Amino acid sequence: MIKEHERVVLKSDVATAGLKAGDVGTVIHVYADKKALEVEFLNLDGRTAAVETLEMSQVRPVGPREITHARERVA
Repeated sequence: MIKEHERVVLKSDVATAGLKAGDVGTVIHVYADKKALEVEFLNLDGRTAAVETLEMSQVRPVGPREITHARERVA
């Protein structure tokens, strides 16, 4: 189960926020029903790029052998 403060990987694009599948965010809130969560996505300089309410099915935990990849956000 995904918990608050864990990093997660977006499984599909969220075009309205300029987010792409593979983007990494940090869970800032898990709703009581455990079906949705709030995820903050940061630019590499530490500024918030987006905060999105997502369903659990839209994210997955970060794998132990994955590395972060940089891309320019277009929104």
